[in-house]
Formats: sequence, structure tokens, C-alpha cells
Amino acid sequence: MRNNLLPIAKEGWSYVIGAVVAFIIFTFFDFDFLEFLAFLATLFFVFVFRNPEREYAIYQENSVVSPVDGTVVSIEELHNDEHKGYKVEIDTSYLNVALLRVPFTSNLESIRISKGTRLSAHSPLSNSINENAELVFNDIKLSNKMRVVHKLKQSFKAIDIDIIEAQNIMQGARYGLMINGITTLYLPENFRLNIGLGSELSASESLIGYFINESKK
Repeated sequence: MRNNLLPIAKEGWSYVIGAVVAFIIFTFFDFDFLEFLAFLATLFFVFVFRNPEREYAIYQENSVVSPVDGTVVSIEELHNDEHKGYKVEIDTSYLNVALLRVPFTSNLESIRISKGTRLSAHSPLSNSINENAELVFNDIKLSNKMRVVHKLKQSFKAIDIDIIEAQNIMQGARYGLMINGITTLYLPENFRLNIGLGSELSASESLIGYFINESKK
């Protein structure tokens, strides 16, 4: 994981430079329509790959912040053998900042990236065959763990993950990029939610809630 304080995410520079070069070439040959399209493409890539600095909010111990920008579209309470706790889905569109940020200071227990299609979220097949990345963050000291699944919708770019297993990471740190997708948070039973359906979230700034450890009950 490498910090990038430039206004454009490092994953976007090749797209922006390519669009600028195309603009220069079309301008030189006086291809007005193609020049206009290249100009629009440059603006589009600068917007989509923007990399704003975020002020890290100071929350109490055991806090979890949103790993993505987007809108909460679903909150479920699960009681099955696979997971007991909460399932929260956050929809990230092209209008949102695409950077992914660490939800709480932790160790990356595992990561699994599955390549696939990029169908619309409305397609019944999207849940099973769309490209996705699954990460498990674990605070071993406090026994707090959560699973995060990023799944692409219709996007021109694959999911980028810039951390490795067993890496210690700070809350709010950048760890990747996803353009136009759904992020699902699997939170344990000992978690208190601080969001509701329709909440607008900003990565690293919006509070999802708190782990409630036994010793603090």
C-alpha cells in the first residue's frame, strides 16, 4: 500500500494521459469532433479517478468507518450458519469517489479476488458471476473482525487492491479502487450500527458503528 497525495489516483494516470495525447493528436490533424470527444474523455477520467484528501474523524475505540463512498441500499440482520450479525450493502456509482479505505485499524486476515463479468446489478446473474474482491479485516488484540466484499457493476476498469495478507493497516488508509460497484459489509452480532437505509456515506469519514466488546458491556 503506497500513499498517493496527487489529485488523481495512480490507477487513473494512464487513462488521463492517453486521453490528453489523443486530444493533442486530433487537434494537430484538425479532427474537430474527435478532438471534442477526447476532451470530454479527459474530463471524465479526471473526475472518475479524483483523489481528494479526507479529514480523519476522531471516533472512540472500536469504531468502524465506511470503506467506500456511496448510498446504503440494504440493511439485513442475519441468523444463519454462515453469518450471524448484520449485512449492509452500499451502492457506489460513477459520481462517487472510487477509492477504498480501511474501515478500522486491523490486520488483513485474508483476501480473495475473483475475476468475472461486469453485468448490471439488476441482472439475476450479477451476484454469482460478476468480478469481486473479498477481504477480511481482523483486530486480533480486541477480537473484532469484519468481512468486506466489493463487487463490480457495469465498469470499464477492474477492481484494484493494493494491500497484501497479514499487512497491518490503519483506519482510513487507502487500499484500492473500485469504479461503479456494490460493497457488502458483514458485521458481527457484537456490533452497533450507526447508519440507516438511504444514508449517504463518505469513505473514512462516515461512521458505520462500533464493535461492542464483552469487557465494555
